[in-house]
Amino acid sequence: MTRIQPKPTQSATSMPVHRYRAFEPVVVPDRTWPDQRIVKAPRWLSTDLRDGNQALIDPMTPSRKMRMFELLVSLGYKEIEVGFPSASQTDFDFVRQLIEGGHVPDDVTISVLTQAREDLISRTAESLVGAQRATIHMYNATAELFRRVVFNIDESQCIAMATRGTELVMRYAERHLGDVEFGYQYSPEIFTQTPTDFAVEVCNAVADVWQPGPEREIIFNLPATVERSTPNTYADQIEYFCRHVRNREHVAVSLHPHNDRGTAVAAAELGQMAGADRVEGCLFGHGERTGNVDLVTLALNLYTQGVDPELDFHDIDHVRRTVEYCTGLPVHPRHPYAGDLVYTAFSGSHQDAIKKGLEHLEREAAAVGRKVSEIEWEAPYLPIDPHDVGRTYEAVIRVNSQSGKGGIAYLMKTEARMDLPRRLQMEFSRVVQAHTDSRGGEVSPKEIVDLFATEYLGEGQWGLTHAGSSSTNGEFHVRATVNEPSGQDVVIEGEGNGPVSAFVDALAEIGARVRVLDYSEHALDSGGDAQAVAYVECEIGQGDEAQVLWGVGVDGSITSASMKAILSALNRSQRS
Repeated sequence: MTRIQPKPTQSATSMPVHRYRAFEPVVVPDRTWPDQRIVKAPRWLSTDLRDGNQALIDPMTPSRKMRMFELLVSLGYKEIEVGFPSASQTDFDFVRQLIEGGHVPDDVTISVLTQAREDLISRTAESLVGAQRATIHMYNATAELFRRVVFNIDESQCIAMATRGTELVMRYAERHLGDVEFGYQYSPEIFTQTPTDFAVEVCNAVADVWQPGPEREIIFNLPATVERSTPNTYADQIEYFCRHVRNREHVAVSLHPHNDRGTAVAAAELGQMAGADRVEGCLFGHGERTGNVDLVTLALNLYTQGVDPELDFHDIDHVRRTVEYCTGLPVHPRHPYAGDLVYTAFSGSHQDAIKKGLEHLEREAAAVGRKVSEIEWEAPYLPIDPHDVGRTYEAVIRVNSQSGKGGIAYLMKTEARMDLPRRLQMEFSRVVQAHTDSRGGEVSPKEIVDLFATEYLGEGQWGLTHAGSSSTNGEFHVRATVNEPSGQDVVIEGEGNGPVSAFVDALAEIGARVRVLDYSEHALDSGGDAQAVAYVECEIGQGDEAQVLWGVGVDGSITSASMKAILSALNRSQRS
């Protein structure tokens, strides 16, 4: 009787886990966000030029900043945080360059960050003179740890700092920005580590100063500057805030998740379900420490659910190259939607499923007289059509020692237009497996095609010099000139119920024992002068010494291609 293994027993770690305590969640027993769906894109703000740039070892030069800004505009971002002008002369100069150079489209709002100090707020407002649309984003620390350890202030002092800062923003905006379509954003920093009821109290006090109303919204940005909890806890905090903040209809609730626990994307998505209107982040998740939430992943997650992200990532490789150039940091090969390997299958079972899925889509499209790009996408292991983001199917399947017949057959079909019969797929996959096992690493599509040509189409001891056939009353007669292993050309003749059987009969006259087990053929191209390929499964020899091998032949004549395929099998039998 088979012994059933016991459950594995894990050991306690020697790491000092006692030094950490669980995050205290907000209590929302009647939460509604789990039942919501995201059916519309949020308002997006890119902070690549501020949060993303400040986290680089070598911050972007002005020319690279401009390249990034132009990319963001081309992708469709309407709100772009362009710097921290009161903290850096370089940032101040870049904001001025954008405005004075006329680089900001009329429908794009630029945003700048400031702390809640008068000199910094004044300098920030000065940087925006002449802008058409601009937002000042002010923050102060509200988290208990920061109030206690860093600033040594209590809750009332914290509220006073936020309201006083808001008054100063309004004063200096009035002084410097009278012709600007002006907006205001406030962040209780760090929102997720601030008691949620106190975050609401601070924001309500700020709103009392700003007086939001029709055509006068306020943005409350709720940062998870350091991600400390599971995404559902962040969603609870957002739902609680949305329920309790006053003038909700005139408040844009904004999310600013970081990725310290690796769940920023999930936190942003659940936060939207909890009622948020807006998301701040960076392309490919750049930003402090582990980065801000990845705006590319968020947008294309929406896209794969049939929701228009209102951003254009039709050429993901161009976006990736530009961001890599601007930041000096590579995008990981496994990065969702954009990495080199994300649409690639090495596993044999995955390759086979993808191959069949793509063929199914082609049949479905043909049945309704449409292109694959015009019908609903559904394919194993591919949540998005690579073509939709500018990728090609050629890179979908790649071959290494773990690959199977499906992937190899797919590459032969796409690279060489050869639709291999199933048993030939199995046979050739063993040839490829032996090659990868001996050499190691990946085999390129060209190497696969070359390996196939060497194995099945290369010159051997048997060759076809000339062939002709005729038929009388359904009986076929073949006359062919064959180069045999001795090196001599011999003329052979045979008869059968078709050219293939007649050729086999002719070979028997010179001692070549062949029995055809399976046969298929197709054209390699369209048109009258197209080449044809024939695949023939043959039993070579007799009795215990018989071998079953495939042969492949290519010729302008399907009859000659079939004969070449039989000789291909004979040649392979002599090499094996």
